Amino acid sequence: MLSLILLQASDWALFFGRFHPVLVHLPIGFLLVAALLEVGHRMGKVSVSDSTITFILFWSAIGATLACIAGYLLSQGGGYEQELLDVHMWQGIGVAVLAWIAWAVKSDLLGERIPMAPLFYMPALFIGSLLTMVAGHHGGSLTHGDGYLTQYTPEPFRSLAGIPAREEQITEIKPIADINQAIVYKDIVQPILTTRCVQCHSATKQKGDLRMDSFDRLLKGGENGPALVVGKSADSEMLKRCLLPLEDDNHMPPKGKTQLTEQQIALLTWWIDQGAPTDKKVAELQVTDNLKPALASLTTGGAGTAVASAEPSQSPVLSLKVPAPNAGAVASLKKTNLLVMPLAQDQHLVEVSAVNAPAFADAQAAMLTPLAEQIVWLKLGNTKVSDAAMSEVAKLKNLNKLHLEHTGVTDAGLAKLKDMQYLEYLNLIGTKVTDSGLKALAGLKGLKSIYVWQSQVTEGGIAELRKARPDLVVVNGLTESAVAEFLKAGEVAKTADLAENAKK
Repeated sequence: MLSLILLQASDWALFFGRFHPVLVHLPIGFLLVAALLEVGHRMGKVSVSDSTITFILFWSAIGATLACIAGYLLSQGGGYEQELLDVHMWQGIGVAVLAWIAWAVKSDLLGERIPMAPLFYMPALFIGSLLTMVAGHHGGSLTHGDGYLTQYTPEPFRSLAGIPAREEQITEIKPIADINQAIVYKDIVQPILTTRCVQCHSATKQKGDLRMDSFDRLLKGGENGPALVVGKSADSEMLKRCLLPLEDDNHMPPKGKTQLTEQQIALLTWWIDQGAPTDKKVAELQVTDNLKPALASLTTGGAGTAVASAEPSQSPVLSLKVPAPNAGAVASLKKTNLLVMPLAQDQHLVEVSAVNAPAFADAQAAMLTPLAEQIVWLKLGNTKVSDAAMSEVAKLKNLNKLHLEHTGVTDAGLAKLKDMQYLEYLNLIGTKVTDSGLKALAGLKGLKSIYVWQSQVTEGGIAELRKARPDLVVVNGLTESAVAEFLKAGEVAKTADLAENAKK
């Protein structure tokens, strides 16, 4: 029964499979050490007994075998290029077999029974050592992408080895001089996907059997169906994953990777809702006022663009000069497991995050006010704060970004934030905020983006807010029906909590 469980793509299989990177170093180390000792011994440079080498070879064979088993279990999770995976697998098996042969001959287990067996010892040892390095190279290609080892080979060695010229890697999105003439998919959407998604969803690495390096492959999708549904951003898997809480196992990009900005999410949402065209320019699509700040963030700021008058992406609050934060106040916050991090080395502005303090509650909120000038980013998501804490939050006069997702904050708490002149970003996902609370936010002239998915806000309330504030980006992500379809598509049980919250 245990073997049957492990041979399937179960949690147990993946649990043991993820030990493969740990175990694979055992045969690498042991086999290479055995080969070096054998060479040194035969050249008279090293004094070592045959029993020592035999002992090392035995553990190299054990390590190689365990690494093969773990590697097979890991492969059951999918997401790897199959041809390269097969090559790597057989190379690993070859290392294990050759390690066992070398051990068996060295220990006289075969030598006593097969007269010609000693002739296989040195070939098995050194071919196994060479194969270990080749298998390691292919393992790196599986994990990091094809050509990982040779990617940065310099000239003239690149040409001598027959390696094709290195393609330019897109690591950041280049500014667009004339946003009106930009091809939406090629110049806006594809660079976002390339810098945020393609690392794990390409020809060489296909997590969830999904590739995102071309439009056709987005439509084809992966294990959970198409990555996008043309004209329906709320039904598109690629956006559903981005809007999940960061701590959710299904959130994409995974925690620790560079996340999409609110402007990038807004741009992807707009493109999909406009029919996901691949050949149209920005000027050919309907551009609402609330999208202009997102488009402006892509420009060089040159004249003649449709959004040249939009607000700059750099918030004015980030240039404020404030005194150094009180060391005692910082120490008190850290004792509650809050993270207090400077935004820049030459400034005293800070970010306070409760990511490691889920028990942070209203009674502790007053600890924030000694840093009322310094705190500009505050993350209280998934804590126990409610409306009472908002009285203290409202005292943070330079607050620029506020995370309140999955907290007890309601309309009454939001009303206390009406005088926050620098507040630009507000996350209310999973709260009890209603249309009434949303309407009150229209007076926050600096507010640029607000997230209300899974709150009590309705589409009608969002429409009213957009009438009053056409420049404000309101992201409602998934509806109740969309969440239900999301679960039916085969998502893990954990996501069921999201659907339950959407019904409340």
